[in-house]
Amino acid sequence: MPPGPRSCPAPRRDGEPGGYGVAPAPAEEEERAVRDRNLLQVQDHDQPIPWKVQFNLGNSSRPSNQCRNSIQGKHLITDELGYVCERRDLLVNGCCNVNVPGTKQYCCDGCLSSGCCSAYEYCVSCCLQPNKQLLLERFLNRAAVAFQNLFMAVEDHFELCLAKCRTSSQSVQHENTYRDPIAKYCYGESPPELFPA
Repeated sequence: MPPGPRSCPAPRRDGEPGGYGVAPAPAEEEERAVRDRNLLQVQDHDQPIPWKVQFNLGNSSRPSNQCRNSIQGKHLITDELGYVCERRDLLVNGCCNVNVPGTKQYCCDGCLSSGCCSAYEYCVSCCLQPNKQLLLERFLNRAAVAFQNLFMAVEDHFELCLAKCRTSSQSVQHENTYRDPIAKYCYGESPPELFPA
């Protein structure tokens, strides 16, 4: 890995060439909301989450030369080692190319101290820092009953960060407006700060 600090790859916004894209249609949003509500139905309210996330790099049965990654980013990707890179710098094994100057590990650019970030990939990367383990374990111990089924499906630190950083009902107010239109991807314990509508 080349020495010296690096800056994170810059995200692109809606309206910019290669931006995030167009918001889903209302029918797609409603369909997704219904699907999410069904997913979050809990069968046994008395059962705590029956697993503990393992926070080490050797918790996978896959060969160590393969990486899972955040997949969905049009321009940025985060791999399971916490590296953020531009999609064009993703290797065939799914890992970010660490020899490219723009690739950075545990990138928290655009993240607030609350754990809310302006880009999904930065949220996942920042969440993967080893020093976030206690924060995430506290969250798991206090997870609302409604979220238990969702987080029971998570098997490790990377999957937990992918799930935590997705926008959820905690990221919106009035069911259709982001609480914070910029920092809407959160791994922290609290939802984004509430901004006036």
